[in-house]
Amino acid sequence: MTSHRKSSFAAFFLAALCIATIPAHGQEQALRQASVSTQKVIFDTDIGDDIDDVFALGLALNSPELNVLGVTSTWGDTELRARLLQRFLLETGHGNIPVSMGRRTTPAANAPFTQAAWAKHMPPPGSPLPNAVDFILDQIRKYPGEITLISVAPLTNVGDLLARDPATFHKLKRVIIMGGSVRKGYGDLGYKPDHGPDPEYNIRLDIPAARKLFTSGIPLTVLPLDSTQLKLDEVKRAALFSADTSLTNAITTLYEQWTYSTNNPTPTLFDVLAVEQALDPATCPTEPMLLIVDDHGYTREDRATGQNHPNVLVCLHSDAERVFSLLMERLIGSK
Repeated sequence: MTSHRKSSFAAFFLAALCIATIPAHGQEQALRQASVSTQKVIFDTDIGDDIDDVFALGLALNSPELNVLGVTSTWGDTELRARLLQRFLLETGHGNIPVSMGRRTTPAANAPFTQAAWAKHMPPPGSPLPNAVDFILDQIRKYPGEITLISVAPLTNVGDLLARDPATFHKLKRVIIMGGSVRKGYGDLGYKPDHGPDPEYNIRLDIPAARKLFTSGIPLTVLPLDSTQLKLDEVKRAALFSADTSLTNAITTLYEQWTYSTNNPTPTLFDVLAVEQALDPATCPTEPMLLIVDDHGYTREDRATGQNHPNVLVCLHSDAERVFSLLMERLIGSK
C-alpha cells in the first residue's frame, strides 16, 4: 500500500473512531455535521432489474446534500439501462445530469430486465454515450479527493477503473457499496433463526472486480445483506404512490412494471442504505472490519487479524425507523 493510500485510509478510520468515542447523546449531532456540506457523488447502478435502484436514485436526486455529478450504468444491457436513466432523469427534472454507460456483459439468468418496456420508450441516443470509466476518471481528475462513488450494482465499472488507472481511482474521497453478506444472508430478517451469510448478488456477479476493490486500500464503506433487507410496506407505498409528483409518478410506474414482472408487491430497499450512508451515517452505524472475498463470492470476516488490519467500514444493523423517515420525507417532498 502506498503512503498516500495509507494516510487516506488511516484518516478515514480515525474520523469514524472519533465519532464513535463521542457520548451517545452527541453522536447524532456530530454525524449530521459531518455530512452537512454538499457532497459530490457519482451513482453507479444496474437499474432496471430489481426496483431498489430506482428508490435509491430518487433519494439521491432529491437530497440537497448531494451534488450528483453523473450516473453510470453497469452490468448486462448497459445501453438500455442508460436509456432508462436518461428518461428517469428527464421526467424528474434532472435532465442536465450526464449519463454514461459501462461495458456490456452477459446478464445473470435469474435477473430479468423488469423495467425494459419503460426504458425502450426513450429513443436511443443520437451519438454514443460516454464510456462510464472515462467519465468517472475525468470527474476524479477535475475534483481530486472530493468525490464519493456510490455503487449499488455488480462492481464491473469499479474493477475496470482499477484496471485502467488505479492512481486516479485512489483520488476518490471514498467508495460506498451495497454488497456482501457478513453474518446474515437472504431472508434473515430476525423472525426465524439466521441461516448465515450467502454469496450476495453484487459481489458474486463480478468476484474479480470485488476483490480488486476490497484489496485496493481505498476508503470503503459496505452495506451488506445484514443491514439492508428493509421492506417497503403497504402503508408507505400508498403514501408514496399517491403523492402525485414527477418523481413519485416515475417511481410508481417503474414499481408497477417490476411488481407485474416479479409477482411481488413488496420491494426490499437494499440500495437505499448506500445513499443514506452518505446522507445520514446514523441510519446505519459502521464498524471497522477485515473482509475477504472468496472464490464463491462470500465476503468472509477475518476476526483474528481484522482488529489491527481492517479494510472496510461495515454496517451490520440499520435503524429502520430512521431509514424510512428520511426516505419518505425526501421522496414525497419532491416538487
